[in-house]
Amino acid sequence: MLYILVLGMLTALGPFTVDLYLPAFPLISQQFQVPQSVIQLTLTGTTLGFALGQLVMGPWSDRVGRRLPLLLATAVHITASAGAALADSVAMLSAFRVLQGVGAAAGAVVAMAMVRDLFGGKPLVKMLSRLALVNGLAPILAPVVGAQLLLVTDWRGIFYVLAFYAAFVLVAVFIGVRETLPRELRGRGSQTVWGRYRSVLGDRVYVGMALIGGLSFSGLFAYISASPFLFQEVYGLDAQGYGVLFAINSIGILIGVQTSAYLMRRVGPQWILAGVTILQILAGITMMMAVWFGGGLLGVVIPLFFYIAACGFGFPAVQVLALVRHGKQAGTAASLLGATNFGLAGIISPVVGVLGIATAVPMASVMTATAALATIVLWFVVQPRTVPALED
Repeated sequence: MLYILVLGMLTALGPFTVDLYLPAFPLISQQFQVPQSVIQLTLTGTTLGFALGQLVMGPWSDRVGRRLPLLLATAVHITASAGAALADSVAMLSAFRVLQGVGAAAGAVVAMAMVRDLFGGKPLVKMLSRLALVNGLAPILAPVVGAQLLLVTDWRGIFYVLAFYAAFVLVAVFIGVRETLPRELRGRGSQTVWGRYRSVLGDRVYVGMALIGGLSFSGLFAYISASPFLFQEVYGLDAQGYGVLFAINSIGILIGVQTSAYLMRRVGPQWILAGVTILQILAGITMMMAVWFGGGLLGVVIPLFFYIAACGFGFPAVQVLALVRHGKQAGTAASLLGATNFGLAGIISPVVGVLGIATAVPMASVMTATAALATIVLWFVVQPRTVPALED
């Protein structure tokens, strides 16, 4: 359990890096006297850095082992967090945010690879569901914590907190995490990075899962990137009220992840995803209709809760189907999965800012569109009826 706890802390480092400062968006915008869309680009930079970092960390961990990439990348994260806290311009803040994303990348991808090193089949479902719970809760809980931090510090203090958290994780990994990839298995199979990528990209189900996971994350990040302005400036919540809203939504993630892990003992993950995508489409349409027909704040947040719960249902199913057949290239498979998640999210979520945040319609329309695309990928790329059952 202690081992999983440390891996969970590693997994949470990325989402906390991305989202902890969200409640401070209006404050940062005012201090640097720049538009909302410019501050949203600092979020985009972090997600893209996180995506690119995973593309490097996964194959590297397959070649040299898991511990070394974890330790070096986390040290980079500590330095970048301190740099972001000292930034005197948006450009400098953005540069350090990209570097933060790169430094946090190892935690997400290597933790998932380590679980795959140790488990397979249905035991893999159980362990990945625990990491998926952290991975799903962290983006939702991070703004809650960030809002409370703003009661005692400014936005720069949030980045110092991230530096201390990363330092704590670094010590925990050094003391408590053993190497899970034996020396004789390092670099096994394809001998080049491109060869390992070709191996996983040749799997139709894997490609479909990466796209579905990325589209689901994009819908979630459309909400996360727009929500500081939408709920604080349009609906009039303060930073703490905004944090409470995120806390309520985190219950949806919790319900979704735990229920999904239970259902996968009896139902194929692909069929869970079939239900998830339909629920997300319906929730997105309901949010838009609530705005058009004057449903107010409740008309938006109720279907939003179901959308986020559906994300929780989908996270474990995507990870299991993506990794179950790629034990020999677990780091590479996990890295490409994570890079697709955050890469697509970084590209798609700023669309909400371009469309404007005067109402919830732009956010809901992007969320609905990503769910619709995920549905198409599921039925025409993954083809659920062709996916084999999980082994015991």
